[in-house]
Amino acid sequence: HSICVKILRRHAEKVNLNSNFTIINTDDQIRLLRQVIKLESIDEKKWPPRLLGYIIDQWKNKALTYQNIQEDDFQFDGKAKKLYDYIDNSDFYYNDVSIESRSIMNVPFLLNDDSLNDSFLKDSEKEGLLNLAGHRSVGGMRASIYNAVPEEAIDALVSFMDVFANKYG
Repeated sequence: HSICVKILRRHAEKVNLNSNFTIINTDDQIRLLRQVIKLESIDEKKWPPRLLGYIIDQWKNKALTYQNIQEDDFQFDGKAKKLYDYIDNSDFYYNDVSIESRSIMNVPFLLNDDSLNDSFLKDSEKEGLLNLAGHRSVGGMRASIYNAVPEEAIDALVSFMDVFANKYG
């Protein structure tokens, strides 16, 4: 990291940077995004700071600037939001991670009756929904919904969760 900073400072003008640029860490980024969300009256439930930070990071990695970002380039919102919305509106499942700390890549959730965990995992595997067991230190369930996971897979998971909840709820 420090070597890259030295190289960038030495050659800053070649990439249109001022040589005294500032690097901010993740906590600073989240704090700044929270301020922007509040100032712009953005719905933090729909656009949590970590989600916005992730989207901005993806744009940065593609070398995009605000002038060349497509208005519909918010595909990162849909999958996680759909799953969190289902869980948050359920009486059968819950997620105890605060909204501002939620991941858009790994969505953890718990069943109100943890004695149903094994049945949930067995039934979900029968439906082709694999690897939903939560982290060994936390328990519950965890859906990993990285970029390669299509939205149809989230639809299938939500549908399964609904059927399971109706069956056991």
